[in-house]
Amino acid sequence: MVETSEIATGTTVPLPTVNISSSELINPAHPYFISTSDSPGTLLVNTVFDGKSFGGWKRGMWIALTAKNKSGFIDGSTVEPEVGIDLHRAWSRSNNMVISWLLNSLSREISESVLYYSTAKDIWAELEDMFGQSSGPHLFQLQKELSDLVQGSSDIAAYYTRIKRLWDELDT
Repeated sequence: MVETSEIATGTTVPLPTVNISSSELINPAHPYFISTSDSPGTLLVNTVFDGKSFGGWKRGMWIALTAKNKSGFIDGSTVEPEVGIDLHRAWSRSNNMVISWLLNSLSREISESVLYYSTAKDIWAELEDMFGQSSGPHLFQLQKELSDLVQGSSDIAAYYTRIKRLWDELDT
């Protein structure tokens, strides 16, 4: 029996089928699985990337996407099926969810610069190209921040956190 859906005109149209077992799609370990708690508006990292501290933002996004079993969409290990194959719709839905999560974690200006890429992998690669390269001026800025850093009126935890972040960023 073919499932159908009624559209606004009152006519019924057949619903597309996916040639994958239903147990596979509801398996949380499958990369195409989308939980009921997942939504395109979800923020996966608590700081929007504004062009500074790319290494920290990248690490946070990688951890979040790995926890959701979606890191394959940015590293290329979850390969896009051929268009026209039923499974392509499930891949596309998951890819678009990852794109939404990426765009929501970027500042408006950066988001607009990658908005029209069609895959999460392409967006990730573009962000890597734009911000992932170490530059002499950036390294100098980090070293200067470290040398100018004083505890001042900050408590020891705040001071340590700030210096540790600079060390980690310099290390990456």
